[in-house]
Amino acid sequence: MAPQSSYALLSRRSLAVASSLLLAAVAFAQKPAPTPDPANLAGEQVSAPALADTLPINHGAPALAQLLKKLRTRASLMMIVAHPDDEDGGMLTYESRGQGVRTAMLTLTRGEGGQNLMTADFNDALGLIRTQELLAADRYMGVDQFFGSVVDFGFSKTPEETLAQWTHKRVLYDTVRAVRLYRPLVLTSTWIGGVTDGHGHHQVSGQMNQEVFTAAADPNVFPEMGLPPWAPLKVYARQPFARIGPEGMFDYATGKSTPARFYNYVTKQWTATPPAANVLIPEGTPSSDPGMDGDTYLQFARKGLALQKTQNGGATRQPRATAYDAPYTRYGSRVPAKDKEQSFFEGIDISLPGIATLAPDAPASLRTTLQSIDAKIAEAQKLFSVEHPETTAAPLREALKTLDTLLVATDSGTLADDQKFNVLHELRIKRVQLNNALLLAHGITLTATLDQPEAGQHLLSTQKNIFYKVKLSNDGPDPIELDNTHVSVLTGTIESTLKPHTSPEALREIQIAQVLPPTRPYFTRPGIEQPFYDIADPALRDAPATPLPLVTSQPFNDQGVPLEIKAIVGYASGPEQGQPVVIVPPVSVALNHAAGIVSPAERSFPLITHTTVQIDDSLTATHRPPAAPQSAAATAVLRLTDKAPILIHPALVNLAATHAGPAVESTFTVTPKTIVAGSIVHLSASVTYEGREYAEGFRPVGYSTLPATNQYTPATYKATAVDVVTAPHLKIAYLPGTGDDVAAYLPNLGVKPTILSVTDLANLSQYDAVLLGVRAYAAHPELSNSKALLDYAKAGGVVIVQYNTARYGSDQSPYPIEVPGDSAHNVVVEAQPVQILAPNAPLMSWPNKLTADDFKGWNEELGHGFASSWDNHFDALTETHDPDQDPQKGGLLYARTGRGAYVYLAYALYRQLPEGVPGAYRLLANLISLPKNPASGIQPVAR
Repeated sequence: MAPQSSYALLSRRSLAVASSLLLAAVAFAQKPAPTPDPANLAGEQVSAPALADTLPINHGAPALAQLLKKLRTRASLMMIVAHPDDEDGGMLTYESRGQGVRTAMLTLTRGEGGQNLMTADFNDALGLIRTQELLAADRYMGVDQFFGSVVDFGFSKTPEETLAQWTHKRVLYDTVRAVRLYRPLVLTSTWIGGVTDGHGHHQVSGQMNQEVFTAAADPNVFPEMGLPPWAPLKVYARQPFARIGPEGMFDYATGKSTPARFYNYVTKQWTATPPAANVLIPEGTPSSDPGMDGDTYLQFARKGLALQKTQNGGATRQPRATAYDAPYTRYGSRVPAKDKEQSFFEGIDISLPGIATLAPDAPASLRTTLQSIDAKIAEAQKLFSVEHPETTAAPLREALKTLDTLLVATDSGTLADDQKFNVLHELRIKRVQLNNALLLAHGITLTATLDQPEAGQHLLSTQKNIFYKVKLSNDGPDPIELDNTHVSVLTGTIESTLKPHTSPEALREIQIAQVLPPTRPYFTRPGIEQPFYDIADPALRDAPATPLPLVTSQPFNDQGVPLEIKAIVGYASGPEQGQPVVIVPPVSVALNHAAGIVSPAERSFPLITHTTVQIDDSLTATHRPPAAPQSAAATAVLRLTDKAPILIHPALVNLAATHAGPAVESTFTVTPKTIVAGSIVHLSASVTYEGREYAEGFRPVGYSTLPATNQYTPATYKATAVDVVTAPHLKIAYLPGTGDDVAAYLPNLGVKPTILSVTDLANLSQYDAVLLGVRAYAAHPELSNSKALLDYAKAGGVVIVQYNTARYGSDQSPYPIEVPGDSAHNVVVEAQPVQILAPNAPLMSWPNKLTADDFKGWNEELGHGFASSWDNHFDALTETHDPDQDPQKGGLLYARTGRGAYVYLAYALYRQLPEGVPGAYRLLANLISLPKNPASGIQPVAR
């Protein structure tokens, strides 16, 4: 077994904290699962609901109705897709909410290469945001979430390119692990693993869906994983979305058609016949379940999809309440299957007693006991009403009592190891479901909040005491006994019997004997050039996130049946109110950017750090035991260092430790001894505080309606020396688009831009040029009807429009132009050569002579949204294309209009500038210098 990392230790510590936080955990009859599963991916442990989960269907009587449905079946399903928002939400919601199927989704990537309509975050930060967005959508669909370890490295047109980056072994390992942990009866995907899927990532996810059907069952595949093989019984994929006609299959990644051929990765056979539907999923059916509000399953799922705002801005088309069936094709089956089926599970015994089919050598008592449990659950179903959920408690209690006896008998029995493992897995899941159902029947809830000495104060890794408030509520008519109520209470009282319709509160304390590791993503990578994550703890692989460090638990004794409820400790006040408590280091040190440029002509350049140093004042609240008097403000020392010959001023900065104050900004002047074009200076910042050195910073990524995740980054900076000249005394304005931060990098060129809003466009005469951010016309719909930019250009200004979608076109341009906004007009292979079509054009020759070399060393992609056609007034200055793609000349278009000029730019500066790519800065310098280009003929706006 691999050594345990700090994350594994944190997980174990969390369990210890949980028992100390409230009451000692009850020892259930069954043993814990044999394989470490700190993220509870197998679903065999009681878990705490997410603080962000306020959806009515997941609470109270509606949630109990859902659980009663799930308790009657062992049906389970896993969908495998490439990105967040690839899922067939209507199908997943129908199966989970409508049929009670235990439903999961494996999303291979976190969508790091997608667009961002909400913030300026990209790459790994965007992946953290999209993780939380998908988890929010999952709460509508009723889905358990898995994530792979590979990265969305940008649009990939072929599976060959995708697997060259990810490797087949890595992505198959992620998929096999997820299947062996969750052990679903049925696999599905939105994608079939062919050209009709649209692009490489989709195709690979469709391929994995079928390959894992065989691979997960093979004991010779990844035996080092330590998980028993699992053989799903069926595998399906949704019928292709892309059109298939006489000319063949349409590939929207390339915009071309290819001969119609389809591959089955299970049978390993080709066919020219388009996949036929074997089963139709009625996701357009209205639901009568409480909490569904009469929506169809597709409508309910779309409400969740709307929460993936980075991709859709929160605007998704809500389907009409009409019948709609989603067609799925079967690619493999281990049970006899008809050509036309009524459900994914036809031919499979998915009843609760059907668990016995997992152990053909088991005594008949296994099935008969399961039948008696099922009968009690059926009784509870008949008794259930939204107004009186407590009527279900008695039969559910009897079912759980019988199940606990069965767990002990099965665990101590003589079944073969594989049969015992599979049966225990299902029984443990049913125990969790029954535990939760009984809590809902009784109306038991638990909340816990950090008792903060000051709003905004973080929980520090150096903390010696943690204080938190608990509130235990019984909204039902019956009392319930608490187990092990011996833990001391600082204030408040929770008695051994939780009386009906009461909500006692108490303040509790836990003392920490050692430094706690900060709560950080278990998946990291050294840079965006690596297309996969390094995994800090192998036991967390495939988990959505690192388990939270503070989870409180309360055991109960329900007339001899042990129950347990858990709650995540959240912040009670401050900017993090309602967010889960996470542990952070006392020091955060960050640089303004991770990379930038410096001109060899400059003798020095500034570098700005942002540092916070927080005091552990966990014993200062008035209601706590008296603390020692506070000493003078603690101090920390900030240093900037480099291995190369370099002068840094000042040598160090003394910082005062504070409570929850803002970051302190410090400016260093960096003077390399020698600097020539192409040379690189690597700098790092660190803070020494209380005998420890800190050399990284953290910041919350997300937005107001989404749980934030702290992203940790090393406090390092790479400065590349670049021969670049920018025209002097420029006044540049920037209208932000969606999720780009180009304006923040203009100071590298000696320009401090003015940030505009759409209302500022009425008065542009003071600016030499106006630069529009990425997808500006999508971000500002009112911009489409404004002529202010065109009038400004005619009057002598320069307008530079970065990549846009189909919302931009001839009506927004001085001359006709078409930007389809489709995948066929993206150039995604960043290493493809770029040809300079007009090397002597003013834009390409002053103040920097641009060549094909300036487009080398780019990251992720060359550009998005290339124009497909344009008026002759435009000059196409470059050409590039992906392999097998038609030439793309619409990436840099230049036109004179009136006294000024107009530029359309599809090249992805927003991806290159943060990485310090030299050619991107040289191109940007020429663009913003156009107003003063002597060869341009531009007659600047009169001021």
